[in-house]
Amino acid sequence: MIHNCPELMETVERMGFLPLLDSCVDGFSADAMISSECRYRVLDDGGWEWPLWEWKGPAVNEGHFFYGKFFDSKAGFVSQQWWPDFCNWRRSRHPQPEEDSIEGTILAVLQTNGSMITRELRAACGFTGPKMRGRFDAYVTRLQMACRIVTEDFVYPRDRHGNRYGWGWSLLTTPESLYGHASCQCDRSPEESRQLLELHFRSLLPHASAKQLEKLIG
Repeated sequence: MIHNCPELMETVERMGFLPLLDSCVDGFSADAMISSECRYRVLDDGGWEWPLWEWKGPAVNEGHFFYGKFFDSKAGFVSQQWWPDFCNWRRSRHPQPEEDSIEGTILAVLQTNGSMITRELRAACGFTGPKMRGRFDAYVTRLQMACRIVTEDFVYPRDRHGNRYGWGWSLLTTPESLYGHASCQCDRSPEESRQLLELHFRSLLPHASAKQLEKLIG
């Protein structure tokens, strides 16, 4: 059981990969591993408390993990040890987008600015019309699945008393901007990286089916 943020970071470091809330394999998520008192609960005053949700920002910053929608379009952590092989395989499956494509434009804007919260990036890319939010989020998710965009931190609005509120906004960046170009370099072929990933996931999840492992590896 995970009881606090340091234990969450230790778990990610030990396992290498950890979805935040759910995955295609029962029990393989931070939410499934935390103690009951750290789960989401509604308070008597109508507010809410969710320690795990509060931990994800410090875990990314202090643990120096990569965080994004990596696991079947669901969010989670990847350790720096495993990121080069994970990135190597995923990028081989999703080549660099063309500069004049929508995904290429999103990447270019993000690279120019260094990091941006999602709504600022959406506006800068021209997705300002009705029903544009869902379309834009789908492009960003694909770029995260391709290991080309990650979450650097989480930004929360504050009320007039200076108190944080709401679910927070993802501060997006590229992995190269976050940890340097070398963090995404791997001296193995994509297929060799994929084989290592499969061996590792099989050791973590011996009862997972081949289809489930495929969803996690991508």
